[in-house]
This record gives sequence, structure tokens and C-alpha cells, in this order.
Amino acid sequence: MNTARKTTARRLLGRLPWIDPGRAPLPARTAFVTGASSGIGRALAAELCTRGYDVYLTARRTAALEDLRAELAATHPRRTVALAALDVTDHEAVVKTLDDAAAALGGIGVVFANAGTDADGNIGTGHFETHRAVIDVNFIGAMATIDAATALFRRQGGGQIVGISSVAASAGLPGGAPYSSSKAALSTYLQSLRAETWKEAITVTTIAPGYIDTPINEAMGDKRRFLIDTSAGARKIMDRVEAGARTAAVPRFPWAFVGYLLRRAPDSVIARAAT
Repeated sequence: MNTARKTTARRLLGRLPWIDPGRAPLPARTAFVTGASSGIGRALAAELCTRGYDVYLTARRTAALEDLRAELAATHPRRTVALAALDVTDHEAVVKTLDDAAAALGGIGVVFANAGTDADGNIGTGHFETHRAVIDVNFIGAMATIDAATALFRRQGGGQIVGISSVAASAGLPGGAPYSSSKAALSTYLQSLRAETWKEAITVTTIAPGYIDTPINEAMGDKRRFLIDTSAGARKIMDRVEAGARTAAVPRFPWAFVGYLLRRAPDSVIARAAT
């Protein structure tokens, strides 16, 4: 079977929810990553270089990015690693930085809307400003990144947008209102984009990680069940990204099943998640 027929067959089979449909050809083997200074973003940068992508890495903490570039230059000397300071809540800055990245790398193939944060505290207990800051980064910042990427990919003639959501998007978890709601909003936003670009050469992928060992969740310690390290998480994420998945829990087992249960659990069960 030739490549065109394989792609067509995979896209037809990909209408089934358990089969990844494949992705349209990328305009360039390059990637733009937000929140690349730590956690999943940092691990994705290394995994992308391992797989032969040139990368444009962004974050607010430029010193951490410089350290990462030095590491990648040592381990992947043939890859281009470019950096920029970026606050994803500044839409104009996101547009300019993404355009700069496309010019620097000769086009962008994949954009990862990865920047994220979290904050503790129940609703109504004096944490509104910190909760709003979580929404600003996790959802508004992701919106800015995705909006700019969609415009760029339409000019380029294609590309792939990857939004890093969470299994926590499946339910409003007690004590995690801003994080769960920001990730649920991101998942819905990406679903809208998939519908809007259904006939275009733009692949839209929603990744919902379970517990991956990052600074966001490290304070939970031993409560993080089925924990994997960031390198393993990045490999599994990239496997699903390169397969053109529309949505993917990472790792698939047990988190796809956990997400399914959370979406159907009664409030009384969700309430006990705090105990």
C-alpha cells in the first residue's frame, strides 16, 4: 500500500475513538514550545531533539532556558535550539514570538501550548487572585498560543497544534478548582478548533497527562498514583503527537479509564477525593 493510501486508510479508521488518525504532513520538522523551562516542557524539548526536530523554546525564566540550551547543545549538537523570553498571557508578545520562531527556523511544524501553573486553596477562602492567575496562564495563555498558531498554520498551509490539558479536566476536583476548570476549558477550546479546521491541513491534538513528576504536583508526594518521570511522559506524549491523535490520555492506561470514570462519577464520590 502506498503512502497516500496508508494516510487515507488511517484517517478513515481514525474516526474510531481508539485509533489515532495520523497527521497531515508538516511544513517543517520544527517545534515551538511554551513553558519549556521545567517539567513536561523541558522534557519535551529533549525528546523533540532526539527525534530530529529543531526547537524554539520559550518561558518566563530565561536563565533556566539557557541552561537547557547548553544541555541540548551537548547531547544533540546537530539540532538548532533557539530561545525567547515569553509571558503567554501577553497575546501580542505571543504572536510576535511565534512569527520570529517561524522566521528563525524556516517555518514551524508543531506548536505545543504547554505553559501551566497551579495554586492551592478552596473557593471562597481568600484565594481569588491566585486562582485567576492560574486561569490566565493555563487557559488564556493557551488560547493566545493556539490562536496565533492557527493563524500561522493557515499562512503556511498546515501544521500541528498540541494543547497540554490534564486528566484533571475530567471533573471539578475539590481544592483544584482553578486547575481543573482551566484544563477543562482548554480541552473544550481545542475541540472547537478541531471542528473549525476539520477540512484544513491542521492537526489538533489534546494531551491529557496523568501524574507526571513535575514541580506542579511534587508537593503531593506519595499521593501521586501511577507516577512516571518526565522523560517517559515526553516519549509517550510524542508517540501520540506523531500518530496524529485527536485526544490522548498519557499514559493511556490507566488514565483513559480514570478520566472516563471521573466524567461519570456523582458529586458525592468527587467530594471524597479531598479526603
